[in-house]
Amino acid sequence: MDWVWEIYQEYVIRELGRLGNHNPPQDDLQRAFYQTLRESSVTVLVQEPWQNSVRFKGLARFIGTDMTALVNDPMNYLFEKFGGGKFKLNFHHHELNFVGTRNFKPEGEARWKDVPRIDF
Repeated sequence: MDWVWEIYQEYVIRELGRLGNHNPPQDDLQRAFYQTLRESSVTVLVQEPWQNSVRFKGLARFIGTDMTALVNDPMNYLFEKFGGGKFKLNFHHHELNFVGTRNFKPEGEARWKDVPRIDF
């Protein structure tokens, strides 16, 4: 889950500082990271051709511990659930605060084409 910490590190440190903890020890960082992640959501989007360009199709949204399988093994999760494609994972805290994004590109047949679009 180190890749998720890379996305959240700056956000968690900034939030701890806002609360007065300007030089948090590792235990505080870890505790704040896991708490923040439990209060977060991730939206799975895929890049799809559209007219003479591309757009992003929303495939799924996971909140809190519902995202565990995805964050533990994103490449395999995306491939097993949606097939191949260019995926973007957007992380938000409390649904309002954008934290960061990460892209993944599992190879294979694009099984996501028949998945209904979600609003994001």
